[in-house]
Amino acid sequence: MLKNKTAVITGGSKGIGREIALKFAKNGANIAVIYSGNKERAEEACMAAGKFEVAAKCYQCDVSNFEQSKEICQNIISDFGGVDILVNNAGITKDNLLIRMSEQDFESVVDVNLKGAFNMTRHLSRYIMKSSAGRIINISSVAGITGNVGQANYCASKAGLIGLTKALAKEFALRNVTCNAIAPGFIETDMTKNLPEAVNEYIKTSVPLKRMGKPEEVADLALFLASSQAAYITGEVIKIGGRI
Repeated sequence: MLKNKTAVITGGSKGIGREIALKFAKNGANIAVIYSGNKERAEEACMAAGKFEVAAKCYQCDVSNFEQSKEICQNIISDFGGVDILVNNAGITKDNLLIRMSEQDFESVVDVNLKGAFNMTRHLSRYIMKSSAGRIINISSVAGITGNVGQANYCASKAGLIGLTKALAKEFALRNVTCNAIAPGFIETDMTKNLPEAVNEYIKTSVPLKRMGKPEEVADLALFLASSQAAYITGEVIKIGGRI
């Protein structure tokens, strides 16, 4: 489905990003995994992707840093020759009520989650536009649509990703590049495994499907959006949260 394509996945060493990397590799794409800190985990993800007989390489990068992300993107182009698919998945949380939230905690979350997506897209867009079927997929969140108490920074960053997605979809359409956003709800990842019991109870009562989603279910959606089957879908925000 993605044979001979090259995909860049930020935050690709764990959780949703790792599952997307493996799903793409399984379907023939060469993989560039961007990670921030855990080299061992990133190398394990690349090794797992490489088992599908594709090229897979890891790159350490703070995506919120414009110059550092530019250098990494140049390295990726040098190593792979081009890029067809970009998945902006890197994200962090620093939750607190707004009245207690520090300026640094607000800025750091927006810088990674939103500015990081801008940086990577800015540096790779000229190469993605050269692809016969370029794809940009931004991993937003239902929190960017509905809001969450104690997550003003996170919600703002994910809502910003939605606006970025719609703007880029219009900018890149003439170059046959689609740009869509995925908005996951509660997904079983490191970010959600230590949720308070009250939140787990809320999930059971408020989510019609009565469970968290699985990272591989998000990866399946990303694979569809990256494929030729989604060639006429752009500027969309697709929720995957087990609810209406």
